Amino acid sequence: MLSIAWIILVSSSLCSSLDNGLARTPPMGWLSWERFRCNTDCVNDPDNCISEQLFQTMTDIVVADGYASVGYEYINIDDCWLEKHRAHDGKLVADRKRFPNGMKALSDYIHSRGLKFGIYEDYGNYTCAGYPGIIGYEEKDADLFAEWNVDYVKLDGCYALPYDMDRGYTNFGRLLNATGKQMVYSCSWPVYQIYAGIQPNYSSIQSHCNLWRNYDDIQDSWASVENIIDYYGNNQDLIAPNAGPGHWNDPDMLIIGNFGLSYEQAKTQFAIWSILAAPLLMSVDLRTIRPQFKHILQNRKIIAVDQDPLGIQGRRIYKHKGIEIWSRPIGPLYQNFYSYAIAFVNRRTDGTPSDISVTLKELGLVNFSGYRVEDLYENVDYGVLYPNTKIKVKVNPSGVVMLKGEVQFPVEL
Repeated sequence: MLSIAWIILVSSSLCSSLDNGLARTPPMGWLSWERFRCNTDCVNDPDNCISEQLFQTMTDIVVADGYASVGYEYINIDDCWLEKHRAHDGKLVADRKRFPNGMKALSDYIHSRGLKFGIYEDYGNYTCAGYPGIIGYEEKDADLFAEWNVDYVKLDGCYALPYDMDRGYTNFGRLLNATGKQMVYSCSWPVYQIYAGIQPNYSSIQSHCNLWRNYDDIQDSWASVENIIDYYGNNQDLIAPNAGPGHWNDPDMLIIGNFGLSYEQAKTQFAIWSILAAPLLMSVDLRTIRPQFKHILQNRKIIAVDQDPLGIQGRRIYKHKGIEIWSRPIGPLYQNFYSYAIAFVNRRTDGTPSDISVTLKELGLVNFSGYRVEDLYENVDYGVLYPNTKIKVKVNPSGVVMLKGEVQFPVEL
């Protein structure tokens, strides 16, 4: 029934990665772009514009409402934080009205709350929204980010030549490292090359970037999430082997709690992102998020899957008539047997739940000592099941059931 003839080559995750010691598990945090975009109108919309106040407020909520305690640690600014022109000395300048105290003061505030500070720039003449890019100022900008005590740099690729990115992204990563300040380096290098018909050199990319974008920007819709899921499933043989501790594929932000996803769809995004070993970067108004979506984002058991230290990206192992099964090898291990996270996804929209029935063996769980199986959303423990045991799950339309099978050790006599 199932196409499970795939072998996880752990050695593929051992190729050289960016030597900054960071992002040993996928980064987690909050990012402004998807929810707040490039809203710079602080006169008419002061509560929602890209401003010092917005990032301080989100920082406070991440700490006060329990997000930090489950692992979310970065507060990341995206585009539109800059003045339209550099200072006379060539340095970048934060918008003086919206960030009156400057970036170093905001960085200090975020650090004072025990979190880390991320910033956005662009390997190009301009950012995507038309603010100054780094071209011609690479060393100056890297030094400035270190001076501001930045912990995470996202480098976009608008207004740049894709053929130059192999050199440009590599060089800027070296300049960041040369500052002596450790900064997670998030690249948009491969996606712009893919758009240009260039096959990205993933060996080089994972040697110089901690994470990278492969596909379109996420939008606030289920259709957008589905397109990303399809891309990662359809191209998994090329994409998945590049992930591992220190270097991750980035399917883009979590849109859970915004306007476009139902409760079931939100659960599906979170489950699949954890199977993909994806960065978990929330982009949502944490002031108004409904409790059920907050509960998804703070699901410790699914976060633990995403943050599994083995760092093996999962794969789609079955797809037929709207039903998909995704599987990720995780710890603990017994000899050559992994534990697994399994996501059963119902892509149908016919209005009725679908039953999926399968043995553990068909899922690739073949350890004769069995697996302790648990539902990670419903917190149901099914006890120890064995390879020939058939399990049956009922999956809601556009929803997911996520199980964990923890490998069992044989009983010593």
